[in-house]
Amino acid sequence: MEKKKCPECGFDIIGRADKVFCSDQCRNTFNNKLKRDSNNYVRRINNTLRKNRRILEEMNPTGKMKVHKNKLLDKGFNFDYYTNTYITKAGKIYYFCYEHGYLPIEEDYYALVIKKEYVDH
Repeated sequence: MEKKKCPECGFDIIGRADKVFCSDQCRNTFNNKLKRDSNNYVRRINNTLRKNRRILEEMNPTGKMKVHKNKLLDKGFNFDYYTNTYITKAGKIYYFCYEHGYLPIEEDYYALVIKKEYVDH
């Protein structure tokens, strides 16, 4: 009977008949390689969201502030990424990066807010 080979390193597998890898390290390395592309994509998005949140937090120390779009862009804010939206009864759309949000208002200005119910939980 031919011995099974580890799909990661090629060494003989010793042990149970249904064992697939020679060690936990080989199993983890193999699975991490499979997930690498999707993990990098998710990591880039999460990094952008965290950066957006830090910028909003830094520019809104009092919990309510008005800021020009260019100040956000100068800090590296990316308007394409946010975690959720909130639509008021009047139809205004707040965009949030976690608990920190912004509302587009007149002439390229944004109202910065903190969503209290996120903070209080």
